[in-house]
Amino acid sequence: MATWEDVSRACLALPETAETTSRDSRQWQVRGKAFVWERPLRKKDLAELADRAPATPPLAAYVPDEGAKAALLADEPDVFFTTHHFDGYPIVLCRLDRMGRTSLTELVGEAWACRAPRELADRHPFDPS
Repeated sequence: MATWEDVSRACLALPETAETTSRDSRQWQVRGKAFVWERPLRKKDLAELADRAPATPPLAAYVPDEGAKAALLADEPDVFFTTHHFDGYPIVLCRLDRMGRTSLTELVGEAWACRAPRELADRHPFDPS
């Protein structure tokens, strides 16, 4: 099971990453662009998810595209989910309490690669192994 400290460690291990706070929630940025963040569920989210809503705030993460998002949602619906708020965006929500540390590290690395400037990502290619 992954924790917020695991998220912080994995994010801060990536080049030019900073941890910040926005709206009282933690987020991790690469050169000022958020790539993962704590995303408390709002009233509309809770109403939409009903009994499927996690008890703790999920992690939001960028993924390469809508196809990658759909694959994660289909392959691991107990870990990854979304709400209408994120329709049309390559972003998934994750239940940390159901995610392993290896999967977390891969997700964070991929999210970083999605948001890092091309020259930075080219100098530090993401390798999930």
